[in-house]
Amino acid sequence: MTERGPLLVEGPVEVTTPDGAVHTSDRFVVAICTCRRSRILPWCDTSHRRRTGPAR
Repeated sequence: MTERGPLLVEGPVEVTTPDGAVHTSDRFVVAICTCRRSRILPWCDTSHRRRTGPAR
């Protein structure tokens, strides 16, 4: 994992978010968003690439 990138996890994957929603993916590898900028949380949509300043 990089400071600005996603967490890559071998699938299949089941992610439970803090609100209790369960998200599943049967892909071979999934990218889980770590910057919280994605519009399709918990999955990464590469939104971290569009920011020009340092990541938080």
